[in-house]
Amino acid sequence: MSQTLYEEVGGLPVLQKVHKIFYDKVYAHEWLGQFFAGHEQKAIEDRQTSFIAEKMGGPDPYPGKELKMVHEAMYINNELFEIRKALLAASLQEAGVDEALRIRWLKIDSAFKHHIIKASVESMYHNDWKFKKPIIIPKPAENK
Repeated sequence: MSQTLYEEVGGLPVLQKVHKIFYDKVYAHEWLGQFFAGHEQKAIEDRQTSFIAEKMGGPDPYPGKELKMVHEAMYINNELFEIRKALLAASLQEAGVDEALRIRWLKIDSAFKHHIIKASVESMYHNDWKFKKPIIIPKPAENK
């Protein structure tokens, strides 16, 4: 019987290690980190670990909200997604995940891109948004 990607990467301990490294980088990032202001890092790490564990064939179902629902009010463009992807790639390498497994992990992660990114700020608004406040964080000015 073949192993799942979850088993191949080392299971829960490796996912937790990667997500700790990753969210340390995300929270420290000048732009991306602003999306997490007011949210406990450990809780975010645990949710991401649970989410990706399920997608890799782990033993437990992800108990959280759908990805699209969680991100619907956030204006996340392609540039932000690519920054996030680069931070994840660096975190996987730093955690010692084998290159072939890193590629597979990143492929799974990238499969959810269409649920997260928005083509424009205008594309975010829906008729039912009377009580929702969009989260739009401008890109910080680059140091001169």
